[in-house]
Amino acid sequence: MLRAVIFDFNGVLVDDEPVHLEMFQKVLGEESFSLDEKEYYRRYLGMDDRGCFRAFYRDRGERLDESSLAELVRRKARYYRESIEKRIIVFPGVKKLIPELSLRFPLAVASGALRSEIELILQRIGLRDYFRVIVSAEDVREGKPAPEIFLKALSLLNQRETVKPIQPSEALVVEDSKEGILASRRAGMKCLAVANSHPPAELTEAEAMVHGLGEITIPFLQAIF
Repeated sequence: MLRAVIFDFNGVLVDDEPVHLEMFQKVLGEESFSLDEKEYYRRYLGMDDRGCFRAFYRDRGERLDESSLAELVRRKARYYRESIEKRIIVFPGVKKLIPELSLRFPLAVASGALRSEIELILQRIGLRDYFRVIVSAEDVREGKPAPEIFLKALSLLNQRETVKPIQPSEALVVEDSKEGILASRRAGMKCLAVANSHPPAELTEAEAMVHGLGEITIPFLQAIF
């Protein structure tokens, strides 16, 4: 039985993956590296900022210490905030779906984005109050595809649960990335993939797939279970 819904953020609720790509490219360009769009979507989409920079440097055989990593993350976050203020794009169907779901299920955001970014955008688009829990990159030790972020979101939801604890098998994750799908499976949760960032053929590990959140109804979600 479906009892909770946990949403990824970037590429699911807001169309900002192109902005993240641009900011990664800007920061890496300042370090004399290049990152093209195909490589980003194939290799790094779904990772948090720390994981993306670590993987990028590792893939190129370059050393990256913790101090340098922290500086890259800070710089990219600053550029992102400066850019997103003018470029918040909400995916079709989101503003209708979230209020409807919140009347039936506790909702959470579990995202590799920084908390300040998530809070800023949810406030601006008028959806912050519908989410009981937000788990961000700062709240976990390991980003996706590790399951920690989804398990923590469920744990926090359960702290507010007054009936009986929600089990992982009763939670649905809504994701756009392959790393997120894998993380949900490792957490013991079912996953609904949204083909916003990858073609449907690359999202077959999820229990179900839609082309956009506007296609979703509550009976459709319940049927996944």
